[in-house]
Amino acid sequence: MLRKIDTNLWVAEQPLKYFGLEVGTRMTVIRLTNGELMVISPISMDDATIHQLNQLGEVTYIIAPNLYHHLFVADFKLCYPHAELWAVSGLEGKRPDLQMDQIITEGKNFLIDGVEYVLVQGFNTLDINGYSPLNECVFFHAKSRTLIVTDIVFHINNQFASPSIKLLARLLGAYNQLRPTLLEKFATQDKAKVKFSIQQILKWDFERVIMAHGSIIEQNGKSQFKAGYEWFLELSL
Repeated sequence: MLRKIDTNLWVAEQPLKYFGLEVGTRMTVIRLTNGELMVISPISMDDATIHQLNQLGEVTYIIAPNLYHHLFVADFKLCYPHAELWAVSGLEGKRPDLQMDQIITEGKNFLIDGVEYVLVQGFNTLDINGYSPLNECVFFHAKSRTLIVTDIVFHINNQFASPSIKLLARLLGAYNQLRPTLLEKFATQDKAKVKFSIQQILKWDFERVIMAHGSIIEQNGKSQFKAGYEWFLELSL
């Protein structure tokens, strides 16, 4: 079910296992001034959530924000066949079955009703084949001062239900902090690109941070995000 976070901003959450660990996942819904909806990182849908979305407005944009959060996009598109599917560069090769209307690439910025983005490249994340590029699109909803990310940071704290993921977060230096894990930090090859992207993100005036995995940060999100990436920002590249 959708949960209201702010004016014209909602999230919906569901369980999700990764490498056998319960990490959960979250989608974000933004209602634009004209009543259209932008859905970032769709999750598995049920009749109740579909009904809620239809009550809020018309789903016009479906966003696959990185190379990993695409599992439920095809089914979501079936529910809203007239919506535009926007995806990051590289997903067209990974998911040739998806008909994409817009490929988000570096240097191709868009601004839709106060929603801006930065494409974070050079960052690697762990998958079944080892470490692979993430290519993540990070969004800023100016009206609610909210940063919307997917996998470039986690926020696992004592509100998280899974003891195993809390233990792993402690071991990887990412417990009760808004940050990537130590594994992502040291596996990332092009740290200059990551540093540049983080600097662009920090130009935005955000207070809240919504991420796909972990507890939402409601206050002091910008300072916490900056602290989580201090290691990258201090690098002499």
